[in-house]
Amino acid sequence: MKIAFDAKRFFHNTSGLGNYSRDLVRILSQYEPDNEYLLLNKNKSERGKDILDRSNVKFVETSKGNFSRQFKMGKDAQKLGADIYHGLSGELPLKWDKTPIKKVVTIHDLIFVRYPEYYSFFDRKIHFWKFKKAAETADKIIAISEQTKRDVIEFLKVPETKIEVIYQGCHKAFKEQQSQEFIQGTKDKFRLPERFILNVGTIEDRKNLLNIVRAIHETNIPLVVVGRKTKYYQKIAAFLKKNKMENQVIFLEGVSMDELAVLYKRADIFVYPSFFEGFGIPVIEALFSKTVVVTSNTSCLPEAGGKDSVYIDPNNYLDLRAKIQFLWENESERKRREEKGFTFVQKFNDEPIAKELINFYQKII
Repeated sequence: MKIAFDAKRFFHNTSGLGNYSRDLVRILSQYEPDNEYLLLNKNKSERGKDILDRSNVKFVETSKGNFSRQFKMGKDAQKLGADIYHGLSGELPLKWDKTPIKKVVTIHDLIFVRYPEYYSFFDRKIHFWKFKKAAETADKIIAISEQTKRDVIEFLKVPETKIEVIYQGCHKAFKEQQSQEFIQGTKDKFRLPERFILNVGTIEDRKNLLNIVRAIHETNIPLVVVGRKTKYYQKIAAFLKKNKMENQVIFLEGVSMDELAVLYKRADIFVYPSFFEGFGIPVIEALFSKTVVVTSNTSCLPEAGGKDSVYIDPNNYLDLRAKIQFLWENESERKRREEKGFTFVQKFNDEPIAKELINFYQKII
């Protein structure tokens, strides 16, 4: 098979959709090497260079100009003789010629519908129109969780038979063992405390960092936060200043993937009380790192966390505090849940996901 991908996110997104795109192409090219994988975009970057070095992965410079991704990229894939065009981030081109090609789109979430207050009116309208159009155009849709599948059916009015759930995995760094020298270097670089809890993700309302900070107020539990700051950070900073907690919370940015893997492995607990996620990759990253997870009992997070993660009501910081303190003070319970969680998370390993994807593509053809 020859499979063409919309590679904009592959080359130009550092997290989220970029990680999904790079991991999907990486595992397909590794475990299904007999196919040809085409990365279509107007330009490329250094991201994913190791994947591009593989003989079955090829960058194809597509037509340039405004809206070329919408009006020309699909036709470019057809001219290349691709069997399948896969839009990796909820979008498909608007124009095609008559050359046969199967169209697939991955939809990650419809958070802009469920939580419109986090988006501008214009962004909501554009996102909805693009996702709705892609869902109609696609021969098949990949939803990254059962939660997302339910949302696609409900909000985009797509028949269930058109959607298949294929989970995503996470970066290989979380499954590898970094050297002792690198671990020590990371500890020194970020001045990490001996024990701490960890939160990873953009610092925005939906991720609910404020309730973690409220939960550790009047405790001696250090918190390390990794994520890009938005205006919501000002609420956190104000709470920390008011309660003299500035030295209890460490904010980190510009963390490499290997350094992040060390942070997960060094943490006693990973805390992720998000109000809503399409999947929740940080939960998977923590479980592969053998770190116990405390997360919300909402959306898809129980799908990602399995039955041995600890679940809380994200609106209730006292519930969160009680669960954190219990695990912080009970090493044997942490270890028990870490081992169970590590067994559960193997379902999100690269090879089984690659097999699912190829079977999915073959069924379409």
